Amino acid sequence: MSKQASQQLQATIIAAHGRHYLADADGTKLQCVTRGKKTNVAVGDIVHVTLTSPDQGVIDKIAERKTLLYRSDQYKSKLLAANLTQLFIVVATEPGFADDLVSRSLVAAEAAGIKAHLILNKTDVTESLARTRERLQPYASLGYPVHEVSAKGKPEETMAILKPLLAGQSSILIGQSGMGKSSLINLLVPDADIAVREISAALDTGKHTTTFTRLYQLPELGPDSSIIDSPGFQEFGLYHLSEGMLERAFVDFEPYLGKCKYYNCRHLIEPQCAILEAVAEGKITKMRHTLYGQLLHESSQTLY
Repeated sequence: MSKQASQQLQATIIAAHGRHYLADADGTKLQCVTRGKKTNVAVGDIVHVTLTSPDQGVIDKIAERKTLLYRSDQYKSKLLAANLTQLFIVVATEPGFADDLVSRSLVAAEAAGIKAHLILNKTDVTESLARTRERLQPYASLGYPVHEVSAKGKPEETMAILKPLLAGQSSILIGQSGMGKSSLINLLVPDADIAVREISAALDTGKHTTTFTRLYQLPELGPDSSIIDSPGFQEFGLYHLSEGMLERAFVDFEPYLGKCKYYNCRHLIEPQCAILEAVAEGKITKMRHTLYGQLLHESSQTLY
């Protein structure tokens, strides 16, 4: 084997499709596979790659992750991204967004130790603006920042708002289809379309360019600045969160934890439960408590 072939490099995973990965090693793009049938590699992972040719390699090792964001259903989990520092949930004045998806995304961010923000896009659609702001108020009152932008209507203002937020951070944009995520990405990464075509060709994904998660470096915003674009999805399963993880992932529960009569209180129907009392007094919204009960039920259904 030549020296070239056995060379080891450190690289960042910038796209994933099935068991095929694209990694970036200081500007060199490498098509990578894992050893065996492992698929536990996420976009954003720092990996050690052994080169098998100048642009191909095998992933030998994943460096320790700072954070890992993933969603899961009853049967399997899906890694979204690794080493994130913040998550942006993109909603819009139209089409309507699902509160369930927003709420679950916030819980996932808390459980993963990632700071969460909301981006309200399409603020130029003024007839729906007041109502949408009203719908976002409960999240703002929990301490989650809401940033109002209009990617198409006011691109310069949008950039002025987003750039300082993204500088020095590893961020992910998530949201349902139709919220204008791609417009935001195209503003931030002017050659995103070219990059997507290159990635599609490298990973041989055919035309399904929107079905994979991809990472873009943002060098002009300083070192360690990157943004990850994930496919639009309608559901965010959190079957992997245990009871203890769940109650701590609801920021509004925090002041009341440890104050229930019973140490193993599940905050559902137990007597003298501090959380239920807070719900009755309007200090925790019913919507949030209902979601908590739903997630608790889901986590007990896990089969994997």
